[in-house]
Amino acid sequence: MTDRKQFRLGLVGYGEIGSTLGAGLRKAGLQQIACYDKYAFDGPYSDIIQSRAREAGVTLVRSNKELADASDLIFSVTPGSASLESADAFAPVLTNRHTFLDFASATPKIKKGVAEKLASSGALLGDGSIEGTPLHGYSMRMLSSGPAGERVRDWLVPWGMQIEFTGEVLGTASGIKILRSVLIKGIEALTDEMLLAARQYGIDEIVLASASKTLARPWMDTVHSLTPSGVIHAKRRAEELEMSADAVQDAGVEPIMARAIAARLRWKESLGLKDHFKGIVPRTYQEALDAIEFKAGLTRSKKA
Repeated sequence: MTDRKQFRLGLVGYGEIGSTLGAGLRKAGLQQIACYDKYAFDGPYSDIIQSRAREAGVTLVRSNKELADASDLIFSVTPGSASLESADAFAPVLTNRHTFLDFASATPKIKKGVAEKLASSGALLGDGSIEGTPLHGYSMRMLSSGPAGERVRDWLVPWGMQIEFTGEVLGTASGIKILRSVLIKGIEALTDEMLLAARQYGIDEIVLASASKTLARPWMDTVHSLTPSGVIHAKRRAEELEMSADAVQDAGVEPIMARAIAARLRWKESLGLKDHFKGIVPRTYQEALDAIEFKAGLTRSKKA
């Protein structure tokens, strides 16, 4: 790990993440931070962007080129939907003296598309993802990968950031985040649907307390329990979820999540896994997943 050193940081986007990073790193002592946000001078949030930047001591610039001229490391924190468009704008202004990482929440395919658009610039490229939240300040947990992944870790960790390098394959960090979101954001949506329906029955606090007891154990214990047993009991669990969906519907709430869960469980039932295992629960979740992949004809990719 290199020692703390001064370098010129450029931020693309000064929303919640960008402003948290800018303010935190400036307070930690990083002297030169510039930011390009296309809404900084003309948009509904221009006043708050400018006031946040002014208070933090972050310099707002008016173009991608100005940011490139003012930066050594460029840290893009735009929404993932803007990643490819942003890369197009940076392609003509980056050079081999730049390091560029896209930390937006996007798929590995998009991150590789960003790298392809910027390849001719000669910049050292990588991708990243954010696992923590701004509630933890600028030291929120982050992952980095690709050729520039180690450099961004080595430059920013000494300034108080938490960045874990996950490998040389560009897209790895983003793949971890975006697939993890299936579970994390799914829990949010499931909780919303469960509680909205439970409130209509007047049992929301009791239902939440009951679910909390089950979820209090370590998550890997849940995985080791549910995934192996699920290949045997998919039919019964699907039937239960179909009844759950009916209860949600009866409460006047559209059972979007419950119906989707039932459909996934019916799909698993259709693979004939109970017969495959002769009714015996497999020993590990990996063994269960191997069988699901085989029966579903899934070919595991070796690339991120």
